[in-house]
Amino acid sequence: VVSDTHCYTWEELHPSIRECISTADIAVHCGDFTRMDVVDGISKHSRKAVLVSGNSDPVEIREALPYTQIIEVQGISIGVIHPVWGGPEFPAEELLQDFTKQLDIVLFGHLHETLNEVRNGVLFVNPGQGYSSFKVPATMATLTIQNGHAVADIILIEPGR
Repeated sequence: VVSDTHCYTWEELHPSIRECISTADIAVHCGDFTRMDVVDGISKHSRKAVLVSGNSDPVEIREALPYTQIIEVQGISIGVIHPVWGGPEFPAEELLQDFTKQLDIVLFGHLHETLNEVRNGVLFVNPGQGYSSFKVPATMATLTIQNGHAVADIILIEPGR
């Protein structure tokens, strides 16, 4: 699970992120690609891609990708979103209003800060940002689902500069 990569090309993504996308059963990007080449790269190099558009994505991406997606894995309902209405930090539970179905997990972007927390029975995961910047590391998340149980982990890709 990755979000907020803000890259121009697939090759600009950190090599560790590209490798994880290529080897994951399902690669999820929670929006803010900023260029279609990144969308195309993820789609081409992943086994299965679940992608949503973000508030920093150009019209071309917002027309090509949905605002939200819901997938089901081993009976677990997972929502993916990049809220366009969020400004400063907001309670993660507010994301549920943009889905019409009860969810077990919400994967989301936008805040550039990691979150891996259960709130009111829902697991909320924000993988952070997919690039390192001033004092903010590049991170991503893994979501492992086995026997109907989900475990998320935040992975440090590169420390902040």
